[in-house]
Amino acid sequence: MESSRENSQDWKKVLSSEVYRVTREKGTEPPFSGKYCHHYAPGYYVCVCCGAPLLFSETKFDSGTGWPSFYAALRPEAIRTQPDYSHGMVREEILCARCHAHLGHRFPDGPPPTGLRYCVNSLALRFCHATSPSVSKGVRPDRVERAVFAAGCFWGVEAAFRKTPGVAATCVGYTGGNVPNPTYRLVCTGTTGHAEAVEVLYDPGVVSYGMLLKVFEKIHDPTSYHRQGPDWGSQYRSAIFYDTPEQREEAERWKKEAQKRYSASIVTEILPAGPFYEAEEYHQRYHEKHGLMGCGQ
Repeated sequence: MESSRENSQDWKKVLSSEVYRVTREKGTEPPFSGKYCHHYAPGYYVCVCCGAPLLFSETKFDSGTGWPSFYAALRPEAIRTQPDYSHGMVREEILCARCHAHLGHRFPDGPPPTGLRYCVNSLALRFCHATSPSVSKGVRPDRVERAVFAAGCFWGVEAAFRKTPGVAATCVGYTGGNVPNPTYRLVCTGTTGHAEAVEVLYDPGVVSYGMLLKVFEKIHDPTSYHRQGPDWGSQYRSAIFYDTPEQREEAERWKKEAQKRYSASIVTEILPAGPFYEAEEYHQRYHEKHGLMGCGQ
């Protein structure tokens, strides 16, 4: 989602009314109501609007205020600050640097080592579960970037990327469609336009985007139109959703080079990343939870 759309009616089409109120109209969720208030699983928090990596679970602490609190941003340039004089107060507003979504406020009453408290609305965030320490060995949180791939059933796709050294965290979900907040049951009808996809947070200092593209090719058939194995439908299509012009260039270069290895035409779509809707919790890390080797229904 381009930051130029920050004041556009387009946001209303892709965000729920509650998320829109908080992120685009600078609203606040009630204290102790957010799903991340008492959430301490290891992983990363990204912007719910554009997917930009913002915060790291290791900097999260219980402030007792009723909102998720962190003592540091993932990296200084990830979160923008500006004065907020609303409601007769003087505060420091925090926003996603990429799409300018309102996140919450920053206060000078946090714990060491920064003494800061990033007070964030759960509705402004989405969580990505960390991979195992052996996979994320050498990963620096301040270098983490995002990639989004669709290659059939997201259970197996996520499992493959979670085993890739340099991948810090993953989240499975739905993207590329035209219905806000789709459910698995709705996506399975094939009427929403969404693809089952995997959001991959990775450290380019350990694993490059080009290397992730090689994993993407290896785990599915990019020449198969709307089908992978026993799974049929547009939700199982092959697609790369890019965040940056650099990712787009690499994806197009991969497709051109990969075509030399196939007699049939590669049908992989290369599209700008749009809203990514987190899939239901039972889909997250499905193979790890159930020990499955393939996708079933």
